[in-house]
Amino acid sequence: MEKEISFEKVDYDRDLELIHKWMNEPHVIPFWQLDYPIEKFSQHLQEALADEHQMLLLGSLDGVPMSYWESYWAKGDVVEKSYEADTFDQGIHLLIGDPDYLGKGYSLPMLEAIIEYQFQVPETPKIIAEPDIRNEKMIHVFERCSFERVKPIELPDKTGLLMFCHRDVFERRRQHDRHDKRLQAHT
Repeated sequence: MEKEISFEKVDYDRDLELIHKWMNEPHVIPFWQLDYPIEKFSQHLQEALADEHQMLLLGSLDGVPMSYWESYWAKGDVVEKSYEADTFDQGIHLLIGDPDYLGKGYSLPMLEAIIEYQFQVPETPKIIAEPDIRNEKMIHVFERCSFERVKPIELPDKTGLLMFCHRDVFERRRQHDRHDKRLQAHT
């Protein structure tokens, strides 16, 4: 059964309580470490929304919000100190917030959709990610989405695994996947 994937910009008033709830889910806490009281999280979210080098999004399936995304420019982010960042490199952070959506295979198609969106900036040569090095499930999803492992990096809040998704590799894989689907439809 296919579900419609959509993304919309986070709205502070509408989304504060929902995102705060997700940050306090047991599967999110170890990797995001933002399980703050609502007052402190409120300030964090306001600062994140005011940060012009990133865009915060809610990801939905069939109109139901179930994930949180941060699309950001690598230049101006703490990660740019870890590698030679291109001016138009973009990065992505994500979490599946609603536990009912875990383990159902939604992360990969949603990640593919957001990467396709980020590559709509024609100057962007690659998308980067730096998942927590302990988060093997997410690293596996990134690899299935054409990301390659680059190196472990030390960030203020974690040891991350720097990963790159190059435009040409992503587009080749997407074309191959579409071709395979057409073949399956004809057999």
